[in-house]
Amino acid sequence: MRWLVGWSSIAASFGTAGRVAGQSPAQGSGQGGYGSGYGSASYGSASYGNGSGYGNGDGPGHGYGHGDGRGDGPLRGGLADADHPDEPGAADADRTVVPVGAQLLWGDPDPLWAVGDWRPDEIRTLTADPADPFTRLAVLGCCGATDEELRRALYAARGGALRHLTQWPGSYTAVVQAGRRITVVGDLAGARPVFYTPWASGTAYATAALPLADLIEAQLDIGHLAALLACPDSPEALGDGTPYVGVRRIPPGHALILREGSREITGYEPVASLAVAAPTADPERAVEGVREALVDAVRARLTAPRHAPDTLPHDPGPVPGMGPADRRAARGAPVPGVGADLSGGSASATLALLAAGLPGAPGTVVRQSGERLLAVTFNDLATPRGREAELERAHAIAANPRLHHVVVAAAEEALPYADLDGPLTDEPGPSLISAARERRRLAAGSADHFTGHGARQVLDAHPARLADLLLDRRRRHLLRPVAALTRSAPGESLLVPFSIYSAARRLARTPYRAGMEAAAARLREGPVTGATSSSPVDASLAALTWSRPGPAAAWLTGEALAEVSIRLHNAAARPPLSLRPGEARARAVLARHAADHRVFEQAVEVRSQRLHAPFLDNQVVRAARALPESLRVQPGARAAILRSVLSSAGVRELPPGWGATAHAPNESATRLGLTAALPALLTLFATPLLADAGLIEARVVRQALLDAADGRPVPLDGLAELVSMELWLGRLMARRGTCWTGTSTPRRRAVPKGLPTRRPALS
Repeated sequence: MRWLVGWSSIAASFGTAGRVAGQSPAQGSGQGGYGSGYGSASYGSASYGNGSGYGNGDGPGHGYGHGDGRGDGPLRGGLADADHPDEPGAADADRTVVPVGAQLLWGDPDPLWAVGDWRPDEIRTLTADPADPFTRLAVLGCCGATDEELRRALYAARGGALRHLTQWPGSYTAVVQAGRRITVVGDLAGARPVFYTPWASGTAYATAALPLADLIEAQLDIGHLAALLACPDSPEALGDGTPYVGVRRIPPGHALILREGSREITGYEPVASLAVAAPTADPERAVEGVREALVDAVRARLTAPRHAPDTLPHDPGPVPGMGPADRRAARGAPVPGVGADLSGGSASATLALLAAGLPGAPGTVVRQSGERLLAVTFNDLATPRGREAELERAHAIAANPRLHHVVVAAAEEALPYADLDGPLTDEPGPSLISAARERRRLAAGSADHFTGHGARQVLDAHPARLADLLLDRRRRHLLRPVAALTRSAPGESLLVPFSIYSAARRLARTPYRAGMEAAAARLREGPVTGATSSSPVDASLAALTWSRPGPAAAWLTGEALAEVSIRLHNAAARPPLSLRPGEARARAVLARHAADHRVFEQAVEVRSQRLHAPFLDNQVVRAARALPESLRVQPGARAAILRSVLSSAGVRELPPGWGATAHAPNESATRLGLTAALPALLTLFATPLLADAGLIEARVVRQALLDAADGRPVPLDGLAELVSMELWLGRLMARRGTCWTGTSTPRRRAVPKGLPTRRPALS
């Protein structure tokens, strides 16, 4: 785990410069703000402690951030602990807390820390003028900007132009300090969110929610968990909340501005108007913009310094039936250099070929065989049928001499639900059930590994965009997508065009308020039936709405659904970010996928490895949004765009079938894994925490697990969300660590009183 945390207060020196009680001046000595040495906990206590995701250190001297390099000077950068003024010893101690394992980037009056195993090149700070040390910029992550570009953006952000901080290649978080004004900029997709909470007459902010929940000892927000299960793709139901009461999230495309503790959230992207149609974009120029953005995103990773794993585990030597890649995966250590997924799909193949073909930046360390980039393909031996074409395309692409192909094969031991032990993530996510499966594949990769996550959500057209075309009176652009849907359902060829057009027209004529109220009424009326398996036509018809229940809503209690319906009803009275249904739904789906990708990164994290998802970068998302809707909705648009990207890089020969629609998650593998893990799952839901919170009935979920194992039609993705949230709750309740330390402070931990008891029925 890597995150940054800071604080802004009303008073310039309110509790931010004080010595932690019980620490001698000698313990404050260190090197440039790193404090009392590297410490026994260092990175591990904050980010990997006990394999639980977040740390277990609670004493002094654990890692960074305890000193200012002066030996006998005050300790700088602690958060004022004003919540416990009556604690024993408070009169003799400065009430401060500091993050465990933190590196102090700048100190008083508004301190900022970086926590976790950040690489040296991933943290960049600069000031506008040496004579003005309180006008400065910190960029954390992979950023392709030069120092001069950063300095120009700092000048622009000081004047209020925040968009300049989001236009560089890469994935990063920018923090600007201009006097007592702090600006934290989130990304467009939501893969790098920003959270905040009121704290000690000011505001604490971080790029992770759990540290802030520890700081304020927040309880669980059961209503948010219910909304996450009932309507995961509806930001109206989720709002700006998190699973923790009092910890808020800024929306994607927004920035948090703190002026001496006071908060303001502002957007830096223009929002389309419903009254005036968007100007017609040139398709060729729009595709060229996507091509340039994606190439720059890949180049930003290639030009970054190469990193080798900190410590390579001992290789015991040849093992019967295991190749070098299998042994490395079993040890859990990536190789130095750059690698990429190569699943046979268009997104991963594009990134692999771009990373291998761009000149001037070496990938994997060159060996005698001359390979440059490590391409990893996962072969599921337990369910070999159904993905033969993708594997053949992957082998054909790997014939490129600049690729070194590694196939990670696994059987029953890598099925979903096979290994349900893992680290505690910041939030729940459906990827927790397959984390062991994905970690096995990624451990055979490189220290910097490309994934194609987000390509579908960024480049493809959401079905609701058909309604946007009707709003703009562009009916002729509906012919090709409707014809493609008609061909996918030959038995209903006469009804499909009429059904699709009617649903799109109905959505175009439904105002936002009416759509939200209808969705709320649907949840109140009774049990919600989740879709078990649907054709492309059924999926498109279900998506042509302002809001729809998620697959797990079928198992929620009536009380939980009623509470979510109240959230939707209240959201109907608030103005939306966009009045165009297609654009609003597409952004909501992208935000949900980006949040799930963030949980995925934390769940499958391999030490010393960085996962890169260029399709979720700011400049790629912004370039994709410039694509005209008439181009997006055409069949095969994503493949055509990516083919153009590869053509510009000199790759013009692709295997037959490249760009075909990728398969949905393998249902056979999911059912096999669920069947094999059925005893453990039934034990998990014997006394589930979700039932204690009043969200589900344990008996109903156990019956659904039995039905799924018997092959009956059950929404498997809904079960995955339920199991993932139950696992996350169990890890959170079993956690005994904390992200904060300070000898005079109590042991701060989120949910200190345990899970809230079942609430009375809503009247």
